[in-house]
Amino acid sequence: MTVRAAIFDVGKVLYDWSPRFLYERLIDDDRALDAFLRDVLTPQWHFQHDAGRPFAKTSAELIALHPEHEALILAWKTRYNESIGDPVPGVHAIVEELDRAGVPLFVISNFSGEFWPPFRAQEAALFDRFRGFVISGDERLMKPDPAIYRLALDRFGLAAEEAFFVDDVPANVEGAAALGIAARLFSDAATLRQDLRAVGLLP
Repeated sequence: MTVRAAIFDVGKVLYDWSPRFLYERLIDDDRALDAFLRDVLTPQWHFQHDAGRPFAKTSAELIALHPEHEALILAWKTRYNESIGDPVPGVHAIVEELDRAGVPLFVISNFSGEFWPPFRAQEAALFDRFRGFVISGDERLMKPDPAIYRLALDRFGLAAEEAFFVDDVPANVEGAAALGIAARLFSDAATLRQDLRAVGLLP
């Protein structure tokens, strides 16, 4: 089969992302900021939302452990979009080019089901170009679980051999490739463009 559709990850492929982007606005001291992100708002904590745990539960648990940081913890919900940085250079232009060429575009993202709708609405100019989304927090499935890729292919109406997938995490790329998807590890827009040319999605 011929590759005919492109599936994108969101964080660090379409947009830069880091909790530091938000909390450097709220914590002036660099050492205190580093300590907060290392010991309180850890990756293990915030990735629970990508797995489908509600913020009401995760925040209550974290505040019970760190009551002195209650306001900072609650800011994760009210100001989450500030953790998302600028568009990754050059990638949005590639998305627009693919869309103009009629290439079906889709998303598979490890992303909170609570936080996704406000971000998607904020960035509608880009995401309106995409025809479908699989968001881990909604599905309670996370990359690189093979089930999330199977779900996405079924929802998007694609055979594995018809799909190109790009992600910045090696394990996620390997998980998609194991199912027969043309999966590539993202490094920069120039390499992505070469990868898309290699599978025939860009001239």
